[in-house]
Amino acid sequence: MAKKKKTVFKIIVVSVIYLSAAVLAIYLITNYLNRPKFVRYPAFGIPLPVNYAIHGIDVSRHQAAIDWDDVSTMQDKNVKIGFTFIKATEGLNNVDAAYRRNWVKAREANIPRGAYHFFISSKSGKAQAENFIQTVTLEKGDMPPVLDIEQANGASITDIQQRAKDWLVMIENQYKVKPVIYTNVDFYDNFLAGKFDDYPLWVAHYLVQDKPRIKRKWLFWQHNETGHVNGIDAYVDFNVFNGDSTDFKNLLLK
Repeated sequence: MAKKKKTVFKIIVVSVIYLSAAVLAIYLITNYLNRPKFVRYPAFGIPLPVNYAIHGIDVSRHQAAIDWDDVSTMQDKNVKIGFTFIKATEGLNNVDAAYRRNWVKAREANIPRGAYHFFISSKSGKAQAENFIQTVTLEKGDMPPVLDIEQANGASITDIQQRAKDWLVMIENQYKVKPVIYTNVDFYDNFLAGKFDDYPLWVAHYLVQDKPRIKRKWLFWQHNETGHVNGIDAYVDFNVFNGDSTDFKNLLLK
């Protein structure tokens, strides 16, 4: 009889343990699924998506003179500026007024950098590629070059696609790395989808939760244009990288 009571007691204890574990698991899973997709970081002045480990900015002459040492040392909670895209060129012959200073100073501050070209869709893609090539020298540790294409400028879809392809092919031949395309969701869907899906994508999409609403893989997401960063006396675009530190390291030029 005593042995039978011990057996029943053991069954009760084991059942309680399993039940407690199940309740704890449900609690943890529920908290994980219901956690906020954005958390506000006071120092940066904006909410940042929580599911991404690597955050960065993009800049041009509109941010004026930047103190890159201040940018590199700024930290709020566990977030630092992990990369920057810098505007280099635009159209056929324009070079961004702040490009050369930004390019050098970002490197000195040990912030991974990438250069982008603002594309004028009504102009020759090859001539625009020449502008970028004559301006930008990439080094080990830099990110791939970027084609910023977000306006039709009155050009037809066929011409936009051909001119963009001309730029991308010339740039890849020059730097021996596949360029990244930057654009917004609507422009990609209306002008590029189906023709450039094999290129890495940096997509702009604001006011959405957890990820951009686009039907293809993406590498970077520009999620806000009103961030604050030490050393920059202007609003700054904020981005996240879609991967971990190993993925990011593999992206950089060797």
